[in-house]
Amino acid sequence: MIHKNNRKKLPLLAVFLVSQFIPWFLSPIALFLSLWVILPAPTMLLYPLAVGAPEISPWLVGINTIALMLNLLRRHQGKVYIILSICNLFALILGLLPLIQFPAANAAIATQVQAVLGENYLAAVPQADRAQLRPQPFILADAFRGIPIRDVRIDRAIGFANPDGVSLQLNLYRPMQIGKYPAIITLYGGAWQRGNAASNEEFSRYMAAQGYCVVAIAYRHAPKYRFPAQIEDVQAALSYIKTHAADWELDLDRIALMGRSAGAHLAMLTAYNSSVLPVRAVVNYYGPNDLIRGYNDPPFPDAINVRAVLRAFLGGTPDELNELYRRASPINYIKPNLPPSLLVYAGRDHIVQPKFGRSLYERLRATGDRAILLEIPWAEHAFDAVFNGPSNQLALYYTERFLADALKSSDYQRVK
Repeated sequence: MIHKNNRKKLPLLAVFLVSQFIPWFLSPIALFLSLWVILPAPTMLLYPLAVGAPEISPWLVGINTIALMLNLLRRHQGKVYIILSICNLFALILGLLPLIQFPAANAAIATQVQAVLGENYLAAVPQADRAQLRPQPFILADAFRGIPIRDVRIDRAIGFANPDGVSLQLNLYRPMQIGKYPAIITLYGGAWQRGNAASNEEFSRYMAAQGYCVVAIAYRHAPKYRFPAQIEDVQAALSYIKTHAADWELDLDRIALMGRSAGAHLAMLTAYNSSVLPVRAVVNYYGPNDLIRGYNDPPFPDAINVRAVLRAFLGGTPDELNELYRRASPINYIKPNLPPSLLVYAGRDHIVQPKFGRSLYERLRATGDRAILLEIPWAEHAFDAVFNGPSNQLALYYTERFLADALKSSDYQRVK
């Protein structure tokens, strides 16, 4: 039996042990994670660290602050604590970088959005819909607790086609209340080789709760199925959606295509070239758009091996299949009177370099098309995998406003 006085000493002993030994473990781990805020990943094994570190920067700031304080309290006990304190200070600065850059990036984007859509672009959006939009581009509490998502109706694994014996399915996300809603048709990324309709489901659920019918569709994957199989599958999905629109409470006059990476590539090709359904807006998250240039100018370091990915998708090199590469490049379909486009690119992207997003933006603007470039300086490819991170909070804030303007505005002539 433990004596009462000994029981009182146990918590004090625990506090002593924590204060003595945690800094030794916390400091190097925090420094290692913080370094990936600025380091590019040389391999796919390390890529999640480069993607995730900037997105957990508020956590890194908190961890490094705690470790720094603990080490400073022990600095008189030896040089090792001084060295650990310096490491923590350096890691703290790295963790703060995305948050320091956030205000300037947001201000630049806000100015561009207002220039393209108008200073009071949400005035024509119903008040009830405006009230549901996120109030700020970044909410610190959400970075820790997550972005709240209300309940929605979900119908999964709806088969829409069976090409070559491959069962293609879609997921349907709708608000809880029965109604008729504008639609967002989403396409997942994954180098045209992997993924499914459930990818990025947090976004689908979030947008459904905001008053949209979200349809997430699948397509056949390379290298077994090469381009244009994927576009054929997208068109098949759109035809199926058109047939079932009334049953799904979907407004065929208000449709946006949205994709990430390879999915953004397919969304752009569909919207800019020909589509079974009329498209009112395109949301492109870090999509490849000039495949010849992408092959000839790969990123460094090239963790994904971009050239191998493109060969698997198209069946060869640009020298061997030049015309196919051109047909598969959305930038070659830019012409006047395209649907408005929101281009979201990561400033530190080492898969689809941000300069490709800038080139696409410049081409769209040159033809008089409405386009907004949202470039996030500190972010890596697939940053929105961390749904509550600073990058996705910023992207989500403007994405939902862009879509509200395009799909919910009562000013039909302006948004068409």
